Amino acid sequence: MKNDLNYAVELIKKSDGILITAGAGMSVDSGLPDFRSVGGFWNAYPAFREHNINFEDIATLLAYDQNPELAYWFYGHRLLQYRNIIPHEGYQILKRWAATKPQGYFVFTSNVDGHFQKAGFEESCVYEVHGTLERQQCIKNCHHLSWSAQDFHPEVDNTMLRLTSEKPHCPNCGGLARQNVLMFNDWTYVSTYQNTKKVRLDMWLEKVKNLLVIELGAGKAIPTVRHFSERTAKMKK
Repeated sequence: MKNDLNYAVELIKKSDGILITAGAGMSVDSGLPDFRSVGGFWNAYPAFREHNINFEDIATLLAYDQNPELAYWFYGHRLLQYRNIIPHEGYQILKRWAATKPQGYFVFTSNVDGHFQKAGFEESCVYEVHGTLERQQCIKNCHHLSWSAQDFHPEVDNTMLRLTSEKPHCPNCGGLARQNVLMFNDWTYVSTYQNTKKVRLDMWLEKVKNLLVIELGAGKAIPTVRHFSERTAKMKK
């Protein structure tokens, strides 16, 4: 273990830029639930267990058609939870390491909680590959646009599983809005905002000569983060 730690320290010292790749496990240490672990979703939402509702059943655009009240409660509840929890100290450790690098850092994450930005990471340097609950879009994707959710302050009834405040609306067509997150079987997700950050990430990778990839909390159920980490590491060898 000592040798492994020494080797890691040397890699951190030699790098001129740090790519942080993070999955759900990064958020778990802040106290957020992991929907992918065995029983993780039902442990976090026991009411769904009674009705045999899985994460895939509620985190889908279809839920807004079949059970909109429950879908909006789930959205509002998660957003409040993410906003109320303080990111753990690991974020600050990564920031301190990155601050010593000539090329700085970039973040690639499948998390939608906005906790990297909440911990002080630059918005322009955080590529959220699955989107974020801190942005919204039109349910019908009327103009292929997304916008900040900073003015959306949901109020929820956690007993009746209902959103008690007004549902969000699209500023363009006046119809209902939803989270700007890539859900299951989601053909209307608006990726435009995140695509611009993917371009910045690619440009940043071109500038870094001695890249260090630090992967945190990436699972294998949907290996988006793991594949990107491995592919990028091989490319920069």
